[in-house]
Amino acid sequence: MKRLGIKKGDIAIIFALLLAAALFFCAVFFFSPKGKTVKIEVDSKTVATLPLDENRIYNVEINGKTTNTVEIKDKRVCVLSADCPDKICVKHRKIEKSGESIICLPNRVVVSIEGEQTEVDGEAR
Repeated sequence: MKRLGIKKGDIAIIFALLLAAALFFCAVFFFSPKGKTVKIEVDSKTVATLPLDENRIYNVEINGKTTNTVEIKDKRVCVLSADCPDKICVKHRKIEKSGESIICLPNRVVVSIEGEQTEVDGEAR
């Protein structure tokens, strides 16, 4: 019977793959562009676009009632409070990089970070 086991070459390949994955993660995490503005949407309609470099608190209102309170502080954004039952958006970590978002499904609120606009080569329709 042949014994199946891990050989030195297998360990080298596994190590190389783990190293490549770690380098890719570091490149994406540390070198992703910083955000410039905070976009707040309710039902896919933009209700506010705020600069990320100004500390402030914004109350999201739906039908005249405050549903979510968004805080911009030290170029980071979080949801301070929400009237939804599960409060997942409140428990979410602070966001600061372009493309990150916090979503409150029960209230249909999306808070996202947008960066600088880049030139588009073409447009797909």
